[in-house]
Amino acid sequence: MTEAVVRPATEADLEAITAIYNHSVLTETASWDVQTVTTDNRRQWLVEHATDPYLTLVAELDGTVVGYAAYGRFREKAGWALTAEHSIYLTSDVKGRGIGTMLLTELLKAAAERGIHVMVGVLSADNEVSLRLHEKLGFVETARMPQVGKKFGRWLDAVMVQCILDERERPGDRLPTE
Repeated sequence: MTEAVVRPATEADLEAITAIYNHSVLTETASWDVQTVTTDNRRQWLVEHATDPYLTLVAELDGTVVGYAAYGRFREKAGWALTAEHSIYLTSDVKGRGIGTMLLTELLKAAAERGIHVMVGVLSADNEVSLRLHEKLGFVETARMPQVGKKFGRWLDAVMVQCILDERERPGDRLPTE
């Protein structure tokens, strides 16, 4: 098997990103969207998730985009500026092959290098694979919210997880690499 290559997403990846996301919308609870999105929608999304300090990465296997991971704003207010929320999506045929781990590891490294202090994830409680992946990479559960979502005719519970990316004691402290 060829090794996956992780790189920053470009506009040329939008069709693949859109297809991967839409497949999840239609078949999984990873996204709580219930309607598919357009490539134009993902174009605006990419601008928001690929403008420094935010980032979107894709994983390529034999020249084909098979997954992506991104982080963007957690909340709008200035006090949240050093906290980001991420997402990760893969094509069905590559799940369980370590590509999710590779993408999320690189995303966390890049976020730390760009000054993000805390990475947050909001996961569907029924997504055991995602819960285990996040735990493996140092995320801790901080909240469990019963029945806050709905999809496929049933209630969904949300699990909030977070990972502290650096050891700064105060927000103004310099990063070790600065």
